[in-house]
Amino acid sequence: MTIFRFVLKRFLRNPANILLVTLLPIAVVFMPPSGWFPLPMGFQYFGMVLMFIAARMGTIVMEDRIKGTLLRIGLAPVKHSQYLWQTLAAFALILVGVSGIVVALGTAVHGNRLVAPGTLFLVFSCFSIASLGFSLAWFSLFRNREGAVATITGVIPLMMMLGGIMWPVQAMPSLFQRLAMLVPTYWLTKGLLSAADGARLLGLGLPLGLMLLYSAAFVLLGSMRRLI
Repeated sequence: MTIFRFVLKRFLRNPANILLVTLLPIAVVFMPPSGWFPLPMGFQYFGMVLMFIAARMGTIVMEDRIKGTLLRIGLAPVKHSQYLWQTLAAFALILVGVSGIVVALGTAVHGNRLVAPGTLFLVFSCFSIASLGFSLAWFSLFRNREGAVATITGVIPLMMMLGGIMWPVQAMPSLFQRLAMLVPTYWLTKGLLSAADGARLLGLGLPLGLMLLYSAAFVLLGSMRRLI
């Protein structure tokens, strides 16, 4: 069995993980339209759901490090890079799959009110990868699982606030508006608003490109520590 398949099976056979990737995403689909955001409210907050799912995935990688799983892998003919990339690929597949299901359900529930579903799927897919990279980088900074989970649970809502998900960025002081551009959630918001305005793929190049750059930077940071 490849590491990719093992990671998929291990994640999906846990009932708590199944609930996390089904109940929360489905719940956001049925949230009504919000006041200022041009999409149904659930799609305004779905990015936060993706970040929490990615955080759960990050705890699994951290548990492997704590339990010495990679020490055992080091004795087998499997490189650390193989473990890392196959694990990230499996988790990314789950997140992108959840994004596809949510967009498809949203189209069925909201109809024409959910504009450009294909573009929204692309935006959420790029943000899924960025969230996974952020989670990997975050948990690589900690030795204590409880401390890492407690802090990321508070950091994610703060990133959503700063990124303009909960209120318009323009409503914040100018300093915070400039700081907002440094977090990937800002570019998620830009991507969603651009998609709602009917932007085509070329018009989404900046937010999508920056989210992917964040992904690469976070994965590089997270993989610098060999997690063993």
